[in-house]
Amino acid sequence: MKQRYFVIGLLLLVSVLAVSCTDDPGDDPRKMVMALFGAMERDDEGGVANCLDLAALMKNQEEDYSTSTDKPRLFVNPRDILLDLTGDGLTKRRWFSYQRIVGSAEVTPEHAVVEVTFVDKEASKGYKTKFGLHKVNEKWRIYSFKTFRDAY
Repeated sequence: MKQRYFVIGLLLLVSVLAVSCTDDPGDDPRKMVMALFGAMERDDEGGVANCLDLAALMKNQEEDYSTSTDKPRLFVNPRDILLDLTGDGLTKRRWFSYQRIVGSAEVTPEHAVVEVTFVDKEASKGYKTKFGLHKVNEKWRIYSFKTFRDAY
């Protein structure tokens, strides 16, 4: 009888693990963008880091990686990016002052572009941007985001 319960328990555990593995945001670029926003909301630096290709984001020296400012902010290390996207970071404050809508994705085997719209309800304005993702160790990771490109 104990062996039967053990087998049933083991089968349930395997089923739960199989379902949770198929819901891995790293398997779907749209889910990865949603996971980023969720981790930012929880101030989960580890979760944010898991959504990003920090090395690729660190290479951006020409323009601000996330806010359309006249003078780009340069990040000295990956931790600076994590602090910017959590807590009281400028990018987090700016993005979370708007409603965020994750739209459609254009996906190839190694690259994806996910449309994100930031909606300013008070001004009745939306700002469309596209987050760039690529595969890192077979999982989607965000390597680029540009906000407030096109207002409509």
